[in-house]
Amino acid sequence: MTFLIIIAILIFLAVVVIGIFNRFVKNKNTVKDAWSNIDVALKRRYDLIPNLVETVKGYAAHEKETLEAVIQARNAAIAVPPDDINKQIQAENQLQKTLRSIFALSEAYPDLKANTNFLQLQDKLNEIEENLERARRYYNGTVRENNTYGESFPGVLFAGAFGYQHFDYFEAEPESRENVKVDFSS
Repeated sequence: MTFLIIIAILIFLAVVVIGIFNRFVKNKNTVKDAWSNIDVALKRRYDLIPNLVETVKGYAAHEKETLEAVIQARNAAIAVPPDDINKQIQAENQLQKTLRSIFALSEAYPDLKANTNFLQLQDKLNEIEENLERARRYYNGTVRENNTYGESFPGVLFAGAFGYQHFDYFEAEPESRENVKVDFSS
C-alpha cells in the first residue's frame, strides 16, 4: 500500500514538473510570436526611412547631421541579430528618437511640410507606428506573463533548469517622451 502511495506521489510530482516546463516553453514561444508581429512592422518602417530621408534632403540639405543620424540608427537597428530581442528594443528606441528629429525639421520648412510625397510618407509612417503600438501592447503583455511566471513561485524554483529567459518590455525611452529641440538661429 505504501508503495502505491509513493508511486502516486511520484507520478503527481512528474505531472506538476512537466506542467511547469510546458508553461515555460509556452510563455517563451508566445513572447517570440508577439515579437514577430513587431518585427514585421519594423521592417516596413526600415523600408520607408530611406524614402523619407531623400524627401527631406531635398528641402533641408544643410541638415546633413540629422539625416545621417537617422540612417545610422536605421542601419544599427537592422544589424542587430533578429533573435536578440532585448538589443533590438534598445536599437529601436534610438531609431525612434532620430525619426522624431526629422519631423521636427518639417516644422521649420513649410515647403517640406506641404510636399505631397512627404505627407504620404508621413501618413504611411503613422500607420506603421499605430500597428507597432498595437503589437507593442500585445508583446508587453506576453512579456509580463513570461517574466511574472519565471520570477514567482513555483516557476522560480525551476527557472534555471528549464532555460527561463527574461525579456525586456518594449517601451519608449524617457528621452523620447521629451519635445525635440531644433535651433535654426546659427
